[in-house]
Amino acid sequence: MSCGHAADPGSLTGWCRSLLDQGYFKFHCPADVNGKKCGAEWSYQEVRRNASLTEKEQENFEKKLAEFAAKYYCDFKECPKCKSFVERKDLTNLRVHCILCLSLKGEQFEFCWQCLKPWKGSGTSSVKCANDGCRNQSLDILADCKLKALPGSEIKDCPSIRACPTCRRLIEHKEQCKYVMCSQCHIEFCFACLETARECQAKKCSAYFLFCAKPVAPRQTTIPVWSQK
Repeated sequence: MSCGHAADPGSLTGWCRSLLDQGYFKFHCPADVNGKKCGAEWSYQEVRRNASLTEKEQENFEKKLAEFAAKYYCDFKECPKCKSFVERKDLTNLRVHCILCLSLKGEQFEFCWQCLKPWKGSGTSSVKCANDGCRNQSLDILADCKLKALPGSEIKDCPSIRACPTCRRLIEHKEQCKYVMCSQCHIEFCFACLETARECQAKKCSAYFLFCAKPVAPRQTTIPVWSQK
């Protein structure tokens, strides 16, 4: 491979398939170098060239890669008027102008990113438009979820569902310690204080099942905006 480590075609295929199954769309070398993973990134072209992919596997790999990349890099929905996919550039603004309605039909059309109805109201908003019933369902879930004690820990009365502080994906805590890995952005964070696992650990070492340096964060009342890097 480009990093200098050898990879058997069958093993390479199995490793990359396991990464895709876990929601990763970037391939990294797992080779151990003096107790540390190599971690070098392989391009899909390199993986395809060196792995023993069947035609069906190649099709499956490329389909998953396209889906994951679209979710990671784009925020898009179907325009309720022209049915074309529209990307939202400003993730803090629910008022979206469909440029395809203008270019294809010569019509100005704006809709609400949240309720997908024609925009109603003046100005812009990151919370709701003026249409009846426009509400953020994720906020409803966060407001109504049960409180729980984190298994095997001292932490009590922690909301059982959190929005990932990095990418806003809703995650339910089911078992093990307070640190969870988000399946979308792959950032590990503390379910109790909502800091990254690295930040939480830095402030209070060996605290996997203990109270954090910060108190348990209350229920989230806003959804973080995903600043993708």
